[in-house]
This record gives sequence, C-alpha cells and structure tokens, in this order.
Amino acid sequence: MARQRKKSVRGGGTVFQRKDGRWEARFKVEETGKYKSLYATTEKEAYKLLEEARLQQRQGVLATGPQQSLKDFLEYWLEDVEKPTVGVSAYIGNRIAIRKYLIPGLGHIKLQKLTAHQLQVFYAQHLREGMSASRVARLNTVLHKALEHAKRLRLVSMNVSDDVELPRVRKRAYQVLDSEQAKALLQVASERGLDTLLALAVVTAMRKGEILGLRWSDIDMVKQEIRISRTVNYYTGYGFVETDGKTKNSARVIKLPAFLSGMLKKHHASQLEDKLRVGDAWVDRDLVFPRKDGDFMRRTTLDYHVDKLLEKAGLPYVRFHDLRHSAATILLAMGVPANVVQELLGHADIKMTLGIYGHVLPSMHKDAVDKMDGLYGN
Repeated sequence: MARQRKKSVRGGGTVFQRKDGRWEARFKVEETGKYKSLYATTEKEAYKLLEEARLQQRQGVLATGPQQSLKDFLEYWLEDVEKPTVGVSAYIGNRIAIRKYLIPGLGHIKLQKLTAHQLQVFYAQHLREGMSASRVARLNTVLHKALEHAKRLRLVSMNVSDDVELPRVRKRAYQVLDSEQAKALLQVASERGLDTLLALAVVTAMRKGEILGLRWSDIDMVKQEIRISRTVNYYTGYGFVETDGKTKNSARVIKLPAFLSGMLKKHHASQLEDKLRVGDAWVDRDLVFPRKDGDFMRRTTLDYHVDKLLEKAGLPYVRFHDLRHSAATILLAMGVPANVVQELLGHADIKMTLGIYGHVLPSMHKDAVDKMDGLYGN
C-alpha cells in the first residue's frame, strides 16, 4: 500500500498513513522536544488521538515518560516506592497481589497501553475461576495505588483502574458464641492453661496479633488496665515482626474486670514457675502468652489449640477472630452502649461498629421498650 502524504494539522502535528496500512499521528512534545507518535486504524481516529494528545499537553497531563511494560513498572513501584513507605505486612500483601496475580495476567501489556476494558476482562476471568469479590477489589486497590504514582510521574495520562466496575463485596457471615458458649469454652480451656488468653479474647475483644504481642509491661495491675500498642505476626523470610496496630485507633487502653485481673495474676505466677523450670533456655521477651520457651507463639499454633478446645467443648467451629465478634455481640446484648463497644474494639468510626453488629440492636430496642413500659406504664 502506498504511503500517503503527510498532512500538517493546525495547532501542530501531522497525520499520515503508514505502509502497513495504519494511520500515524505525530507531534512534538513540548516538555522534551522529542516527537511522539500515536497509531490508529482510520484517519479519523488518528486525528482524534492527536486532538486529545494536544489537549492533554495544554492541560499538563500528557504522558511523556518512556514506554515500559506493566511488569517492569509494578516491580519498580513495589520495591522502590511502596516498600520503604509501608509496614512489612502491607508490603507482603501487595507483593502477593502483584507477583501472583497482576504481573502473570497483565504484566506483558505496555503501561501506557493498559485499558479499563483489559482490567475488566482480567477481573471477570478471576471471578469465574472462583476468586472472591473482596480479593478482586483488593487487586484493583493495589493497582490503583501504583497507577496513581505513574500518573504523578506522567508515565500515564490517566488512571484506568478508576473506570472499572467492581463486583459488590458481600459482608462475610461469621459465627459467634453466646455468653453460655463462651463460658463453656473458658471452662475447657482452663484444663489446657489457655483460659486466661481466651478470656482476654471473649471479654476484651482483643485481636489475635495484639494478644500474642502483649507484654507484662503493658498491663497495670493496680489500675486494672491494659495498654494495647502493637501486634505481632510471622512472615516467611522475615520471622516474627512487631508492628503498630491495624489502624491509628488500635492503640487504646482497656479496663479489666476484677475476675480477669485475678486470672492474669495467677497466669503470671504460673509463668514464673515455667521460666525457672526452663532455665537458661528461656527467651525473655516479657510476653504474656509466649510458647513454652518464652519466645513468640505462632498464630497457627494458637488456632490449632483453639480448634481442639472447641471440638472438646462440643461448640460450633469459630475462627479466633470470631471470638472478637463474640465479645462485641455479647456486650451489645448486655446493653453496653455502642460507643463504648466501639472504643473497646478500636474502631475509628461508630458506623463501622454498627455496620458489623447492627443485627444485635433490635433486641436492645425491645429491652428499651420494655423498660419504658415499666417506667411509665400503670
């Protein structure tokens, strides 16, 4: 096919047909002084691309960076931008999203050529293969953050992940224990020496990582309160890592009921005996709930023991985190104000608390009505 004569365009740039049949729109990038080419299948489309590029240049949002694959950009962003600015757990979560899903599925695409349609197809495919809506949303969150950085660097002119239609994330159904079931669990746990740990979970609603990272120095026996300021988890390649709480509201002070303070005192005395028995092999981290040698206990180890206790007590299976839900549900059912439960849980907003535990409120309304009958009725 004969090459068509270049046609200069008013305002700068040229449009012409290439030997391969495609149409090329070429213009000079003011910022670099170099020429940039855009390609289309029709002359009309080429003019449109050129017009859009000139508009982006006037608005200062034209992508002027070099072409690179999405894989190369995501690897750069993960290691050079994200890793130095977030905690270990956030970095590892983002690394899994990028290296396990985003790069294998989309990494071959040029960063500047990535489209919302390609993302939509990619997410739809994973949904068909059984990926949860929440995981898909998580992948898009990571990609969105990376593309925002690319946009700031003017490697791309827009963040295409903004235009993706994400599936609705359904609230996860969770199993909770009622007050009688919680008491039954603690009774069985006392035979294994885990009653104090589980009492903290079902009474104070502390998270698993907060309990396993708790130190005796965080507990004031006189004031009967616990200061929560950290969480601990184990990561392959990193070992045990202590970090600040999940959110800024995770750092909080929890008042202890007298019976729980008593349990902690007995647990402390028992631990001192264990320490003497182990001798020099004891790893002194001041942990309230360590493994047998005083060092950090893995979350999986705790999960294993709790599963066995639930089975022995004849109770329904619940995740350890469901004990936190159980604590909140029991407190609300007892009539404890929602804002107090919010502070105990460390939620940033009471809307979060009510959104999770709103199912308990109708019974509280019935109690309020009954009390009003008793107060004002004849």
